[in-house]
Amino acid sequence: MPNPWDAGSAMYLQHLGFLALATTSAGFAFTKGLPDSVSAVPRDLMLAHIREVAAATPLPLNADFQTGYADEPEGVAESVALCIATGVAGLSIEDATGTTATPLYDFDLAVERIRAARAAIDASGIPIVLTARCEAYLVGQPNPARVALERLVAFVDAGADCLFAPGVRDPAEIVAMVKAVSPKPVNVLVSAPNPDLSVARLANLGVRRISVGSALARVAWGAFMRAAQDIKNTGSFDGLAGAASFSEISDVMVRG
Repeated sequence: MPNPWDAGSAMYLQHLGFLALATTSAGFAFTKGLPDSVSAVPRDLMLAHIREVAAATPLPLNADFQTGYADEPEGVAESVALCIATGVAGLSIEDATGTTATPLYDFDLAVERIRAARAAIDASGIPIVLTARCEAYLVGQPNPARVALERLVAFVDAGADCLFAPGVRDPAEIVAMVKAVSPKPVNVLVSAPNPDLSVARLANLGVRRISVGSALARVAWGAFMRAAQDIKNTGSFDGLAGAASFSEISDVMVRG
């Protein structure tokens, strides 16, 4: 389930034959010249982006909805209802607060936030897939495997359909998560080359969903930055050699 950062990249991923997509909050934020944070990207701006990507292809789309744009469960439920209205097939809610003092929401509050998201989905009558994320690995939590495992199990009880601890890379820890939340599926993030985490290997570990987060957007940024730096620093246009042809892109964008 790769992560486009705009409508065009979503259309290209459909063209390649992918069956489902997910937005990337970071990839989108960078297109707006903003850092990847709830405070930098307002809810309405994110909702407009999600709506645009959802409309770009008929593929099911999971929304990277960060914290749900609220701290308290009631606010999460309100935001989730708005996200459902964009046309997504799923959305994720994470337990990171965005602060360094307390990087994760208190355990009980984190669980209630997922419970509130579940209630909002059920009230909509639309079978939206709710992914509950534990950010323990990404925020530098001591013993992130233990923290993530405890929270993911609790999120299952709170009504999550899919469980996600971005940053986990150890195969043994992945297997432990898969077993702990079974039969609910586990999503694993692969954001850099890793010989231990190929699609086939992850499938053998029991993983049922894979995303790449902002990686594809950063690949595009990397090529752009290197080419621009070459022009500025050396006067060379060699960095343009890897560009896709105009027609290769344009033909994909023809709708209908």
